[in-house]
Amino acid sequence: MYPTRSEILEEPFRDTRTLVIQLRDRIADLIRTEGLQPGDKMPTEAQLTQRFKISRPALREALKLLEQDTVIYVEHGRGRFVSALSAVQVDRPITVFESVTDMGRHCGYQMVSKVLSISEEAPEASVAEQLKLEAGERVIRLERLRLEQQEPIMYCLDYIPRRIIPTRLYDIDWSGSLLSLLEKHRHRPRMSAANVSAVMLPDDVVERNDLRDFGPALLITETCFDTAGIPVIYAIDYHRGSHFTFSLART
Repeated sequence: MYPTRSEILEEPFRDTRTLVIQLRDRIADLIRTEGLQPGDKMPTEAQLTQRFKISRPALREALKLLEQDTVIYVEHGRGRFVSALSAVQVDRPITVFESVTDMGRHCGYQMVSKVLSISEEAPEASVAEQLKLEAGERVIRLERLRLEQQEPIMYCLDYIPRRIIPTRLYDIDWSGSLLSLLEKHRHRPRMSAANVSAVMLPDDVVERNDLRDFGPALLITETCFDTAGIPVIYAIDYHRGSHFTFSLART
């Protein structure tokens, strides 16, 4: 969930995250590296400000984030304590927002994208609802397979509001990163809301793309939002069940 000690503990605050987010991650890392256990009392604000050479207001904001994440909890009059959640180790959290390429890499795959189709079209009602489109707005429909050593392991459908990418469709390499493409148009996704279910590939997808051996899939439908809260992708991704395992922490 948080970076390792070697990545951030002794590095200066100079990456693209906000100061408070960086500080939150460093304090979370401190909990692990100091071997603090659930129920142990956290260092005082004075100790933490001295250790990280940071202002008291920034520290309190970072501690609030850790409290919201239930990594720590507060007992009024006694101080802050390490929660039970800090002991939970999640190998592959399904709650992480990242590109499909990065997700595949974390699962040990070097995936290659194969574009099956790209088109501009009027959206179905369900797509228009997810993307909060006005009447008459159109979408880009991108259909791709993700291959690992020439074996299909993901079938992906992405819908993007046409107004976000006004470039001619055939001038774009759609096999590349969709997140990077949207970043060029100042709409890079930063968060999402998703649903997960266990399914089989739709029959028409199987027949049209010769995917009879794909088997059961983990379907993740996801609406992705940019920093302004504008929905910029509606993604329908089928992860081949024999190749993917996700984890989650329940609180």
